[in-house]
Amino acid sequence: MNKKRVGGLSAALLLVLVVTGSFAGQQSPTNSVNREAVEYGPAKGTLLIVGGGPTNNTGIIEKFIQLAGGLDASFIVVPTAGGNKTADGKIRVYKEEDVVATWKRRGIKNVRMLHTHDPKIADTEEFVKPLREANAVWFDGGRQWNIVDSYANTLTYKEFHKVLERGGVIGGSSAGATIQGAYLVRGAVAGPDIMMTTEPEHQSGFGFLRRSAIDQHINTRMRWDDLVQVIKKYPDLLGIGLSESTAIIVKGDQFEVMGARKVAIHGRSGAEGGTRTCQSL
Repeated sequence: MNKKRVGGLSAALLLVLVVTGSFAGQQSPTNSVNREAVEYGPAKGTLLIVGGGPTNNTGIIEKFIQLAGGLDASFIVVPTAGGNKTADGKIRVYKEEDVVATWKRRGIKNVRMLHTHDPKIADTEEFVKPLREANAVWFDGGRQWNIVDSYANTLTYKEFHKVLERGGVIGGSSAGATIQGAYLVRGAVAGPDIMMTTEPEHQSGFGFLRRSAIDQHINTRMRWDDLVQVIKKYPDLLGIGLSESTAIIVKGDQFEVMGARKVAIHGRSGAEGGTRTCQSL
């Protein structure tokens, strides 16, 4: 793993620095999760958050598999961000063999797809059974509001958090990165260029990384400063912008950066506010 630096400090240290700062101002949409052990990241388990794009030759997916416990661990892949409906309004059908194919080619034996367009199904015991045995959950890319529409405020949402509570790992790329934050950037159904939606049902992510807003594709789509408007409105948030082929690995209130490019950190914590960029050593 290539560790990065942020303004002369390691990325891990910068996150601790921001965490211990004084955040004040308008409260942002957040999710109620156990806050006793740590303030931002999971008290147990690990997050792997990828800025989209290809991950070949970065070691990112290999790291995710390692964090899960290796090739014999139990994996869940969630393709829901790819869309719940087709362009003509029909329910989109996902074939499990297609969704898990790349994971099986890596030698993973126990991997299953988890998907529904219907939150009523996501709220059933039968649907969440595979999650209760999972060591790892991966969220594919697409549009993050589709994930919210299917799983927010359901039993499935609770079981996602329990994967972390058991010491497991949650990962995802692009939309699968943004869903991991507390505030859902680019959640508007009308299009991903809308940074802050007015749709109340699409303003909250799943809060695996609390008090945060996560953006992606910041290098290829020139989104370096897009999170600034979010932090201005919600100064209690930590903004994290991820380049393609780049990931952060979060444990507690620290993270490391791995992959090909950079991560932009946005915050307003006194003298430590502003935007900083994690660069390769």
